[in-house]
Amino acid sequence: MLLWLAGIGLRLTILAVPPVLAMIRDDFALSATEVGLLSSIPPALFAIAALAGSLLVARLGVTTALVGGLLLVAIGSGFRGLATDFTILFATTIVMSAGIAIMQPIMPAAVRLWTPSRIGLGTAIYTNGLLVGEIFPVLLTIPYVLPWVGGDWRMSLVAWSVPIAVIAVAVYAGAPRVSAHRDAPATPRRWLPDWHKSLVWRLGGLFCCINAIYFSANAFIPIYMISAGRPDLISGALTALNFGQLPASLLLLAFAERLERRAWPFLASGLLSLLSIAGLALMVGPATIVWAALLGFSDATALIVGLTLPALLCPPDDVARTSAGMFTLSYGGAVAIAVVSGAAWDVSGVPAMAFVPLAICGLALAAIALRMRARRELR
Repeated sequence: MLLWLAGIGLRLTILAVPPVLAMIRDDFALSATEVGLLSSIPPALFAIAALAGSLLVARLGVTTALVGGLLLVAIGSGFRGLATDFTILFATTIVMSAGIAIMQPIMPAAVRLWTPSRIGLGTAIYTNGLLVGEIFPVLLTIPYVLPWVGGDWRMSLVAWSVPIAVIAVAVYAGAPRVSAHRDAPATPRRWLPDWHKSLVWRLGGLFCCINAIYFSANAFIPIYMISAGRPDLISGALTALNFGQLPASLLLLAFAERLERRAWPFLASGLLSLLSIAGLALMVGPATIVWAALLGFSDATALIVGLTLPALLCPPDDVARTSAGMFTLSYGGAVAIAVVSGAAWDVSGVPAMAFVPLAICGLALAAIALRMRARRELR
């Protein structure tokens, strides 16, 4: 339950913004560039601040570091409700995003510490919480939370920060005590990733492909549908892309342990992602919803199975720092690929070219999995 709740904390406050983004834009008279800048803060911080999570685990232990990350998220999100201008909103969003960035490498270490014999299941559970944390704000903010707080977007952001504070208290009070002697090290652990280890780069490349497909698909599907003359498909396609992740998460709750260190889920995900991306680019119409759902399903499968790898392939003391290196490389690469996708559209004048880098990511995902199997890191 604590893993699931902490997983919710990884996304809940981020996804609280899109339902009220139009209100924020109108209130502060934001330009499109400022809206884009506000939306780009979380993935940018995921790359920049991931190493801080490894440092906190090395110095404080898993449980204390996780509680600290959750509190930082709650504080940053809550103080967004005090924003009187864009600068304050920008600064408090940085604080919130830094807390989430810190938590990301801590979660694989928590799985390794709290459920050492059920790593696949533990990973599937917290990832399911992550996906639920993406859905709750989108579903509940406009019909329920905003009316409850009098239609004030600031108070809605404060309201979504309260569950994070409650989760922090729950983790502090209920984290497994049986492993406490391993949680707070007597001597400082190493926290910087070992950049000389090729495993860090392979994991970073694997997750770069996964993250680039997801974030760039969310970014380019709306404007691609408009360019194709089908703006009516935007809502359905985005809903299908994100809700398509849930069946994968629920299936892996039952089967994650059978897929530990298996190469074929990544091969299947890469090829299905390639097929789905081609369908999205070339078959705009009723089938768009199906292709978007398949893309969400395949990408979520690779994400969940991939998140088990640091805990499975690394010694316990190296899980957090290897995860930090993986997240730094993968989110940095995902942002760069999004820029390349946009440039491919602009330079060629062909909207479908934006999906070509994503198709390459699908192939690269399969290729990296084959490489890891050749090195016997996967079977």
